[in-house]
Amino acid sequence: MAPEVHTVAVIGAGKIGELMLSGLLRSGWPADRLLATARRPARAEELTARYGVRVVDNLTAVDEAAVLAVSVKPQDAATLLDEIGPKVPADKLVISLCAGLPTSFFNRRLPEGTPVVRVMTNTPALVDQAMSAISAGAHATGAHLALAEEMFSPLGATIRVPESQQDAVTALSGSGPAYFYLLVEAMIDAGILLGLPRQVAHELIVQTAIGSAVMLRDSGEHPVKLREAVTSPAGTTISAIRELENHGVRAAMLAALEAARDRARELAAQAD
Repeated sequence: MAPEVHTVAVIGAGKIGELMLSGLLRSGWPADRLLATARRPARAEELTARYGVRVVDNLTAVDEAAVLAVSVKPQDAATLLDEIGPKVPADKLVISLCAGLPTSFFNRRLPEGTPVVRVMTNTPALVDQAMSAISAGAHATGAHLALAEEMFSPLGATIRVPESQQDAVTALSGSGPAYFYLLVEAMIDAGILLGLPRQVAHELIVQTAIGSAVMLRDSGEHPVKLREAVTSPAGTTISAIRELENHGVRAAMLAALEAARDRARELAAQAD
């Protein structure tokens, strides 16, 4: 399926929907093959001015687009599907970007047999470094998954996972950038405490984070080995790691991700 033959409508072009729009445009997807919907007229004007895409109402998007990318808040999804569900042809691909909502949520509100693909991406899509996890609903075929990959691969990396793993994906990579930003923020504060100017601490930590991530990606080594390579006997690093372990950083991370996973499940239950 060539990109130029598909019109994609981003329904609910908030933060994640806008990431998708901008990424598709950067990848060469024609602006005249992209539609968006927005609740507020000011937001509609902003999207048109920024990206040159046409902003339409939800039912027009359903009528004109071959692919519907739904990126509304989970608590708004039922109301949206009550509006558009009866108008969606059963052969139209629906891509859900709604955190926590299973494809079964859409299946119950769309015509029988409508293919639904669930995607969890993240904000590094802004710099084409997203991690997007893609799962097939009951009626989605390999061709539907391939089309979803074609749409999200320009935003970064993609991976196919069983839908049963999507809540864990949401906790790990969907929310993941926030954990790294929090860690970087704390390390910058530590640098200031140790006497460094804020800008110097910022530059040191940001480049260290980039270099460490590239090593993780490109070396093929387990993170334990990479950490051990920095950790000399009786040195500075092991003293720092001891304090991190004493303060339960590892346990806190495990608990935090479990909490994020559980919240994704709560969102799905509340939306239903």
